[in-house]
Amino acid sequence: MTVQYHTVTEHEAGQRVDNFLIRYFKQVPKSVIYRILRKGEVRVDKKRVKPEKKLELGEIIRIPPVKQEEDLPHDKPVVASQGLLDVLEQAVLREDEQLIFINKPSGLPVHGGSGHKLGLIEAFRQLRPNLPFVELAHRIDRDTSGIVILAKSRQALTELHELFRDGKIDKRYLALVAGKWTYGRKHVTMTLGKDEGNRQKVQVMEEGKESETIFSPVKNLRGAALIEAQILTGRMHQIRVQLQNLEHPILGDDRYGDFALNRQFREKGLKRLFLHSASVNFVLYLTGRRYVVEAPLPAELQTVVANLR
Repeated sequence: MTVQYHTVTEHEAGQRVDNFLIRYFKQVPKSVIYRILRKGEVRVDKKRVKPEKKLELGEIIRIPPVKQEEDLPHDKPVVASQGLLDVLEQAVLREDEQLIFINKPSGLPVHGGSGHKLGLIEAFRQLRPNLPFVELAHRIDRDTSGIVILAKSRQALTELHELFRDGKIDKRYLALVAGKWTYGRKHVTMTLGKDEGNRQKVQVMEEGKESETIFSPVKNLRGAALIEAQILTGRMHQIRVQLQNLEHPILGDDRYGDFALNRQFREKGLKRLFLHSASVNFVLYLTGRRYVVEAPLPAELQTVVANLR
């Protein structure tokens, strides 16, 4: 392998050089990537760069050869099943030259890792191999269904991140919670942080990050209530933890829910977390368009609601 030279494209401009190299080499350990950066073997326009250097359109990257013994074992890439690809093709709610809106099924993580070799983004890249760029704009939990936004350019991704950070995306969920909802419209603020004993779990703590949600009733049912949650911040497990602390845990939640109630509602057909990303509404200045996208409740959740009327 010899030294390669790569000119930064429009889709690559704006990303960090370390992230570019991680995607460029794919199978090479991150420790190798950071070592060749630290030793100055990677140059951008003939200059040494730090990992956080953001690439600009037209810059030339010197990419050194990586010794074969430093490569990871060449495992076969995980290939999405045709069934999953068909599901994703049918799950596209809206698409234009910059954005893709997917109605993600429950049980599919948005990306691989943590015991899952394949996620939505990896499978979607296999579905659309000719797309030069496609990235997740945000995340939702594996067991949550509903809208996930993908960006088809670096510019769109950057703007979406800014819109999420500035609270300019109206994003709403539907949840089925235990008990009768008597609060009416309730604006909830709690400080949340990761549980030191279990980093995959979140709890209310004074030194945590502020989380805000507006909860509104949709329908009271037998022993449960369907509510809408408008999230104003995007903290991990925000809706689930807030509702647990309001003593209205989401039904089907095996992490923050009421396990006895979950068993009861399983008999009524609820075999998953009843949390669904139902709608988004925002303007993307890159296209000058307003995006109002809705994802209907999955059939299995509609059945549960019908059974509780």
